[in-house]
Amino acid sequence: MGSDASTLATQSQRRALLHGIYVIINASPRVHELARAALDAGVRIVQYRAKGGIVVSDLKRLRELTLEHEALLILNDDWRAANEFGCDGVHLGPDDEGFAHVATVRKALPNALIGLSCGNMEEVRAANDAGVDYLGVGSVYATLSKTDAGLPIGAVALHELVVAARVPVAAIGGITAAAIPQVRHSGAAMAAVISALSAATDPARAARELVEAWNA
Repeated sequence: MGSDASTLATQSQRRALLHGIYVIINASPRVHELARAALDAGVRIVQYRAKGGIVVSDLKRLRELTLEHEALLILNDDWRAANEFGCDGVHLGPDDEGFAHVATVRKALPNALIGLSCGNMEEVRAANDAGVDYLGVGSVYATLSKTDAGLPIGAVALHELVVAARVPVAAIGGITAAAIPQVRHSGAAMAAVISALSAATDPARAARELVEAWNA
């Protein structure tokens, strides 16, 4: 399929959507429900996170849904699969292939977005020199969604890392609608959420509240 299957075919078109609520959806039977709730609320960045392995039918449906809403589909961990399934980008953590060799990923995905996870100043500075499109910074607050998130860095450190970063930052870790004003005040371009949507009894309402909090 290739990485240019999206109507957002250029890197600049994709980069233009790097703001607002960034929803991360773990592989589960609720993938489509959560994605639709987020997209219908106005979210334009969806990441599919499948630590136990990609469910191909789910990823293909997510690609359809995000294309319908002219939204970004980011795949966690696997840049080869991101290319194969026409995703708009890939997000890589320190344990993922390509994290330390961004040039290799960029060569394979010349028009796609590449995001890296960072938690301290040293990692942000290294990412600045790697030529990525955005950074995922955190964990900002305590979170149970990512067992490897480490200790929360807090809003002050988030602001310092945002200032140091040369690309847009997605704050991540324990972010709720109530925390959005503080995240925005830090200068972060995006607020990444997992459980704020997936753990909600009414995901559609939760998604609307997150978007409204950001827009406020």
